[in-house]
Amino acid sequence: MEHRDIVIVGGGMVGSALAAALSGSGLSVTVLEREAPAPFAPDQAPDLRVSAISPASAAFLQRIGAWDQVLAMRAAPYRRMQVWEQDESCGTLFDAAEAGVPELGHIVENRVVQLAATEALLAKGDIDYRCPAVVSDIVYRPQASQLTLSDGSQLQTRLLIAADGARSQAREAAGIGITCWDYPMHALVLACHLDGEQQDITWQRFTPSGPLAFLPLCGDAASLVWYHRPEEVRRLLALPDDALIAAVSQAFPRKLPGIKRIAARGSFGLTRRHAQCYVRDGVALAGDAAHTIHPLAGQGVNLGFQDAAQLAKTILDAHAKGEDWASEKTLARYQRARKPANLAMQTGMDAFCYGFGNDIPPLKALRGLGLRLADKAGPLKREAIRYALGLRA
Repeated sequence: MEHRDIVIVGGGMVGSALAAALSGSGLSVTVLEREAPAPFAPDQAPDLRVSAISPASAAFLQRIGAWDQVLAMRAAPYRRMQVWEQDESCGTLFDAAEAGVPELGHIVENRVVQLAATEALLAKGDIDYRCPAVVSDIVYRPQASQLTLSDGSQLQTRLLIAADGARSQAREAAGIGITCWDYPMHALVLACHLDGEQQDITWQRFTPSGPLAFLPLCGDAASLVWYHRPEEVRRLLALPDDALIAAVSQAFPRKLPGIKRIAARGSFGLTRRHAQCYVRDGVALAGDAAHTIHPLAGQGVNLGFQDAAQLAKTILDAHAKGEDWASEKTLARYQRARKPANLAMQTGMDAFCYGFGNDIPPLKALRGLGLRLADKAGPLKREAIRYALGLRA
């Protein structure tokens, strides 16, 4: 049986970035990833799964050597974000210039981020990356968890890190429960090609049936997200392209450019999950294995990168001081830093989801007033933008 100090189950965006952040410590680190992402080619159609990468996440990816690879593939910067309700005259505009930053973030395909993070960890030279690697069994033990792979090989590790997604096998093996519920809507996602040139604005319009979102991609491409009742999403998804384009054009705001064609379509349900604890002796959770959030503002992966940065710092600081870096006492520092912050973001997104998802007149009037006040909040608005970008604690 092979012994490793740390085994990260899941080499997606967060798992690969975490491994790269642990490089150079002298600890033996293995990453187990089930399936490698498809290689990138510039002429490929845009993927359906995208994220809004914040400046804080971009800085973290830069530190581990991944951000330049992202930019070498494709990433669409956005400098403005518009939020409004059904009445397009009532809303607020967030502008990078107000916060004194060059952009509010970048819309990037998840596959591009994963490819870049994987390239970064491979370039380190001291990370053991195994892909494809299917974990058939995990036996959690506080001092020495044991993993069996589908090829029969076995690993023993002092620290088991679960970065294997919302239905985490590693989390379940450690006996860590979750609190979860489904949102009363699904997301219809379209990768489209639009009339005109690349845009630098992302916007969301709130309606009683659910938000409508526009995310700019490179060139004339964009990602459109339509949140609606599950049965309505299924109906829309079954429409031919011309009928679906007509439905989107009628429902989305007037500022949506004309849709030339739909490159891809898909849908997914929305579930909020939060692990009851992030750590135990010899185990830690990160990213979607610890929490999933309403994708309204594309913050899920940013929370995951903040997890990765904090978990790596906790381990490396303890290791440098000669402490037991895999003990529950040490890992609790990571949990104290990240669990309340993640819960706050989950709650904030729920407030937007439910607070804007109805037509109750007094609440609707209050929302309109709030958006107008936010638009004229001056320095407070500036600090709110910087907090949302991860530039303020």
